[in-house]
Amino acid sequence: MNRVASREAQEASCAHTHSLPLSERVGARASARDGRVGARRPSPQPSPPTGSGRHACRGLAGVLLATATSTALALPSFDEVRAAHRPSDIPLLDRHGAVIQWQRADVAARHGPWVTLAEVSPALREAVVLSEDRRFWAHGGVDWRALAASAWSNAWNTRTRGASTVTMQLAGLLDADLARPVGGRDIPTKVGQIVRAQQLEARWSKTQILETYLNVVPLRGELVGVGAASQQLFGKHASGLDALEAAVLAVLVRAPNAGAVAVARRACEVLREQASLVPTAKRAPAAQGEPQAAQGEAQAAQGEVQAAQGARDPCAGVATVTAQALARRPGPMLGEALAPHLARLMWREALAAPSGTTPSPAPAHAPAPARAPARTSAPAPAPRALHSTLDARVQRIAHAALRRQLAELRGRQVDDGAVLVLDNASGEVLAWVGSAGAGSGSGAPASEVDAVLARRQPGSTIKPFVYALALERRLVTAASRIDDSPLQLAAGSAGLYTPRNYDHAYRGGITVREALAGSVNVPAVRVAAMLEPEVLFDRLNASGLRLAQNAGYHGHALALGSADVTLLDLTNAYRMLARGGRWSPPRWRLEAPTAGGPAGRAVHPPPAARQVFSPEAAWLVSHILADPAARAASFGLDSPLVTRGHAAVKTGTSKDMRDNWCIGSTERFTVGVWVGNAGGLPMHAVSGVSGAAPVWREVVMALGPSRAPAPPPRLVAVAGEWFIAGTEPAAAHAARGATVAFEAGRAAAFGIESPRAGTVIAFDPEIPPAAQRVVLRGAQGQWWLNGRLLGTGTRLEWLPRPGRHVLERRDASASDRVEFEVRSPPAGTAGAAGAAGAKGTAASKAGANGVAPKPAAAATATPRPG
Repeated sequence: MNRVASREAQEASCAHTHSLPLSERVGARASARDGRVGARRPSPQPSPPTGSGRHACRGLAGVLLATATSTALALPSFDEVRAAHRPSDIPLLDRHGAVIQWQRADVAARHGPWVTLAEVSPALREAVVLSEDRRFWAHGGVDWRALAASAWSNAWNTRTRGASTVTMQLAGLLDADLARPVGGRDIPTKVGQIVRAQQLEARWSKTQILETYLNVVPLRGELVGVGAASQQLFGKHASGLDALEAAVLAVLVRAPNAGAVAVARRACEVLREQASLVPTAKRAPAAQGEPQAAQGEAQAAQGEVQAAQGARDPCAGVATVTAQALARRPGPMLGEALAPHLARLMWREALAAPSGTTPSPAPAHAPAPARAPARTSAPAPAPRALHSTLDARVQRIAHAALRRQLAELRGRQVDDGAVLVLDNASGEVLAWVGSAGAGSGSGAPASEVDAVLARRQPGSTIKPFVYALALERRLVTAASRIDDSPLQLAAGSAGLYTPRNYDHAYRGGITVREALAGSVNVPAVRVAAMLEPEVLFDRLNASGLRLAQNAGYHGHALALGSADVTLLDLTNAYRMLARGGRWSPPRWRLEAPTAGGPAGRAVHPPPAARQVFSPEAAWLVSHILADPAARAASFGLDSPLVTRGHAAVKTGTSKDMRDNWCIGSTERFTVGVWVGNAGGLPMHAVSGVSGAAPVWREVVMALGPSRAPAPPPRLVAVAGEWFIAGTEPAAAHAARGATVAFEAGRAAAFGIESPRAGTVIAFDPEIPPAAQRVVLRGAQGQWWLNGRLLGTGTRLEWLPRPGRHVLERRDASASDRVEFEVRSPPAGTAGAAGAAGAKGTAASKAGANGVAPKPAAAATATPRPG
């Protein structure tokens, strides 16, 4: 008995086992279970045993039975163990409950979803039982015959021989106190394991024991359970393993860290044993606990082995299968991988959310990217699944369309792209494609970057919001004619800001409708100059764009998209225009379905919307963006922007062709597309209409036709154009087909016509100062200079003073404001003396507009339209 106990202390016990506690099963078995399969241990010369191995083990068990029973913990039920199982990867579900992505949650170990015994291939079940416990179906938890043989062999110290049954191993996996320590189990722990195995057999069925064992047994590296191991090593589910793969996996149960040669050798032994044994000889009758169907499955597994091997060597192909399995790199779980970026975002939100709350996106009206608030309560428990608002069908359409377009543009230095689809009514995200290359092995250098959340320059896609604000403030109408000619605006220390059109051509007078639909740059900058920079900046932030810095930082370039935005914020802002100017945050997370309710139905209603633009201004902008005739001069009548039914769409390209966009809305959906390079490299001759627009059109066409929305009540139609009530031209002029030809209408369209914003006026030294007057011209109203009232009317003359001045025109419905500068003549000239005597009065040198020649330093900008 002492000899047996001594062997127990050295790791060779009455019943050999290799199990570990479920919470510590990764990495703890490397030293105890290496690749020495079947190797003999060095030992001194054997001496005769002191007694029968069978009697020794039974006697030892009898002595310690009471102690082990008293220390045994409460045995969990099979249902409790199964309910407590947590896969390392949790599923991302679409709105209908379909799994579209797996997100890694446990980085310490890799567990697959629970697999039932029916979902494990018969070949694998038989290989594991044959390798680990060939009398599993016959014994009651302890194989006393194998235990006695193991004690005899260990007593003679001729060969390390184990006798742990599957049930005993499972006992050690379920109970940390019964797990095998690094130095081997002591006798009380071994006896406790035996007792616990008998308890399991008394309360669990054989199929439940084997099913649980196959789900919790540690395997190679981080892999736990046959579900995860079969997917990571063989790229298939456990139900699809053949005889060779099953033999390799069964060997890894005993020798998880063995090398490929040792695993292949032992797998060959398992296959030969399977081929030589008669299935019924290995198994107990059905009366002893094995279902009748299981015997038929065993025979089927045996037939599979024999059929696969035939007359060939049973080990043919084992080495190849083993080498390929062990060399396989770890990857995601099997299944669709459609939304990895959203899955990661939702997982981070779930971990960061306090217990009992629902994660929500940062407020999109914040002036800068919002920071996560400090956690004030305990984190929420990890969810079993991530319930998203995505629609798997729409996600597949968007993903496929983007990948096809990126393949077409590969020769033009385009690697990345993103697509977002929003439901207009609810703000729910139906498609979120952060990168077409993510998880697809495309080799895109930035495939893991979520381009939906990346901040990029939006280019001309900002223009609709500029025009919407000007329309709302009644500075322009859709029929107002704007001067499309070279423009110079003061840009502070940079000199002058000189915007240019994409084609470097100028059209002269152009209507607001044509300028916005055709994405002409200079008119957009002129309209933005009528607005106070702070007002425009604040309204863009109110639209959810979350612009950084301030209005002065961006200057006049803000109208052409100089501030960075995300595709998520910009697409949601276009959704706001489609909803009559009402903004609400986007939503991508669904609450768990209510009891008895349809899958995907949110428990809480969407947040209330707030009015950002007037319904009339939002509708007018959308109507212009949906007008194919208005955009024909720039894009033609047949372009990727043309769809079935109504679609208000705008393209944009940032400076140096680093980003291009296409965003537009239908009756029910808003679709945003970005194409470019995450690293910022410029594309080669790719604009919004040739880069992002084809993807946008394919997605919109797949979503179905759309009807145009009805105009708001306060819009009136005159001579084929829509006007906000009170801004329409007089009936007499409308009868002649003139939209804004009359002077009052023309003045109203431009507000302050002269001087323009940024004008620099210089004294002429050859003209008497009293004769140098500046004409203030514009719409009817009160004229204020530097806060002092000058007069009322449409035209005033002013004797200027040197310095910077602020001119305002006010009426009952609007206020216009421009800044300009008056400079003194050079010192020592007659004009300078005269100017001093006249207290700085001056006249313009540059003709009717009163604009002096451009200073030496001038900033030139060439923004890209769509």
